[in-house]
Amino acid sequence: MKTLQQWFDEYEVSHQHPTNKAIHFICVPAIYFSIIGLLMSIPTDFIRRISPLQEPLIDNWAVVALFFVLFFYSRLSLLIAIKISFFSAICISVNYVIGFQYPLWKSSLVIFLLAWTGQFYGHQLEGKKPSFLKDIQFLLIGPAWVIEHLFSTKNRE
Repeated sequence: MKTLQQWFDEYEVSHQHPTNKAIHFICVPAIYFSIIGLLMSIPTDFIRRISPLQEPLIDNWAVVALFFVLFFYSRLSLLIAIKISFFSAICISVNYVIGFQYPLWKSSLVIFLLAWTGQFYGHQLEGKKPSFLKDIQFLLIGPAWVIEHLFSTKNRE
């Protein structure tokens, strides 16, 4: 199994161009955020039916998916799993607020499409294919890479 640093080093190869990196620092969190919003938009009738409780502890599909996502990160680094947990909690909270104002699935879909358009434009500038075309796990490495770069003190030296 690769270490988190090995994943980051491999991801970094196709993310050297300054504009591509800047686009990724905006678009990767936006995609992550929008996927959480899309998952939160899926009806939860099934979760409610299988729950032995009157009010289930888990009330949306995003929380279910995040258990698996955080398991993936925790196998690589407990610290990155904690950082992603905080970011995920913020995403869920903001998506709840958006959902009270607008149709969440529509807002999330627009963000998702715009962010992916930005990503592909960034890779066109870079002249390299997105990493996830090589290994689908890079779809989860991208958010960790961005979180690590944006909030790590070692990158500010």
